[in-house]
Amino acid sequence: MPVDAVTPDATVIRRLERATGVLASAALARMDEVLPWYRAMGPAERSWVGLVAQAGIAAFVNWYRAPNAGPAITADVFGTAPRELTRSVTLQQTVEMVRVTIEVVEERIESLVRAPDAPALREAILRYSREVAFAAADVYARAAEARGAWDARLEALVVDSVMRGDPDESVRSRAAALGWSATGQVAVVVGHPPERAVRSPLRAEEVIDDMRTQARAAGLDVLTGVHGDRLVCVLGGLADPLSGARSVVSGFGPGPVVVGPVVADLLSAAASARAAVAGLRAAAGWQDAPRPVSAEDLLPERALAGDGHARRALVNEVYAPVMAAGTSLLETLAAYLEHGCSVEATARLLFVHPNTVRYRLRRVAEITGRAPTDARDSYVLRLALTLGRLHTAAE
Repeated sequence: MPVDAVTPDATVIRRLERATGVLASAALARMDEVLPWYRAMGPAERSWVGLVAQAGIAAFVNWYRAPNAGPAITADVFGTAPRELTRSVTLQQTVEMVRVTIEVVEERIESLVRAPDAPALREAILRYSREVAFAAADVYARAAEARGAWDARLEALVVDSVMRGDPDESVRSRAAALGWSATGQVAVVVGHPPERAVRSPLRAEEVIDDMRTQARAAGLDVLTGVHGDRLVCVLGGLADPLSGARSVVSGFGPGPVVVGPVVADLLSAAASARAAVAGLRAAAGWQDAPRPVSAEDLLPERALAGDGHARRALVNEVYAPVMAAGTSLLETLAAYLEHGCSVEATARLLFVHPNTVRYRLRRVAEITGRAPTDARDSYVLRLALTLGRLHTAAE
């Protein structure tokens, strides 16, 4: 007989009310027996679960008294400690807790009520457990939505701080709250967002979620977001920055994707971000640039675009080491670049054997990491020589 077809007997209700405490204690004892996660909880967490179990049984009694009144089960059952519950107990564990509580109450039906009242009470328990299950799902869904919105704001703050160049200790704590665990090898990857992310904030969230999934599948920590007209991805735990960037490059829209240099930690990420942004601005100057491309490989374009850091890097990392190695290397490199990259022409100009020229060019490659015989590297070396001469003349 459906429970809402008759008015529940007042005697049954009084017996249920008197048994509320006993049933809650029995349910907790059963949880301690069959649920390992409950046994592993601390005293405070166990008390939260006990409060919820007791509130659930008491709410059932109220619901059984007037099943069609439509009480707010979420508030009645989970209102005791909803935030603590969702933080300490997963949805799966909550379902297990409800199942154990229902089993305990069902086992004691015969001792609580007369035999004629047992079927209606048993049906009521089943109906109520279904309502509680839906209420639990609602609680966790709302909590997840709230956490997602808060995490998005927190992540935007961290990314904005890195891009503005003023990270402090709060950045580290905020990133930790988002699951960031990397303590070194951090780089910033910058590109343009896909068109769909520009048109719709919802699509932007999809793009960001996909990028997080790709980075975490590669074993990397990640913080990402759309910053103005740029899509920014901060990667941590990198073994190789370009390899890490390749794991997320598909999430960017058309155009160049630039990887900043690796830095020691998240607080130093602003330097990587600055280089990556400068590279993105200048990337149009190198049409055949790979995707992704290192900001260091874009030093010539960055220098021509007015990036003072890039000019100093070319002088200090290319020109100065060659000059320090001896005037013969610098003269040979300059002559080689000025005379069509011809070994024979350089040898005739300097009155040396071609093998001497080849040896000196190999020394330049060893010192700078850039081979004069490579077209791209020779372009970098030529610009570094020009900037070095201008710097020397200005001193």
